[in-house]
Amino acid sequence: MDILAALQSEMDKLPKSEQRIAEILFSDLGFATNASITELAARAEVSPPTVTRFCRRIGCNSFSDFKVRLAQSAFVGTRYLRPESKVFSAADAAENVITKAQSALYQLHANLDAELYEMVSGRIARSTMVYAFGSGGNSAMIANELQNRLFRLGLRVTASDDHGLQLMMAATVKPSDVVIGSSITGNDDALVKALEAANGYKAHTVAITRPGSPVAAAADSVLPIDLPEGVNILRPTSTRFAFLAAIDILALLVAMRIEGGAVETLRRIKHQLVTHRDKHDREPMGD
Repeated sequence: MDILAALQSEMDKLPKSEQRIAEILFSDLGFATNASITELAARAEVSPPTVTRFCRRIGCNSFSDFKVRLAQSAFVGTRYLRPESKVFSAADAAENVITKAQSALYQLHANLDAELYEMVSGRIARSTMVYAFGSGGNSAMIANELQNRLFRLGLRVTASDDHGLQLMMAATVKPSDVVIGSSITGNDDALVKALEAANGYKAHTVAITRPGSPVAAAADSVLPIDLPEGVNILRPTSTRFAFLAAIDILALLVAMRIEGGAVETLRRIKHQLVTHRDKHDREPMGD
């Protein structure tokens, strides 16, 4: 139960005395989480029985139950209760997004382990099949982009953002296959299970994720990405730019390793595009 969400939807229906209790929760969550029933009642200028009625009204069995659930809701942090209120112009928004993207790319470049990328790209280039796994908005996009980068080089590759399907696919791998899992947080338990299953069938597993995370621990090789996001919850994550760059680095290295085969596959694709869509061969390879 998300107490704070319940309060936001029911705030106008509460008696005035209980509204004062709710206002304390939103204005000083730290105090409310640690206060005794007497201290919370005193701050809201109500009686302890009023606090108890308030707790029951929002679905808690007791004040103790209320404190436990409040602590769970508060765990996400007060920045989601009081986000930055600065008004952005289009120029400000562009500056904020682009500089954060540049910073993400710089940090990836500064910490990149070239030998590790060489090794992983070699595994991919020699593989008989590549599986790209990810779920959620960003990690699913990364898995699909990995498929998009590699199929045009002539590699056999498939992407999945379905945990059940990932586990089943992991059960079909061969030792010559490569399974690549992407997770920005590294806390995807279902992805961990899929990587562990693939390990059991001797495929080489790669994680693009936060080092030291459960997903990282489940993989044979880890391409580490761990970037600070800041406190502005309204700005889209810039970490995804680093993930995309990591994919592009791998794709370029793989393409160079299999240059002859990659060039012929790219020629075939471009031939079809020029024949059926473009007027010349200078357009991008796909929209």
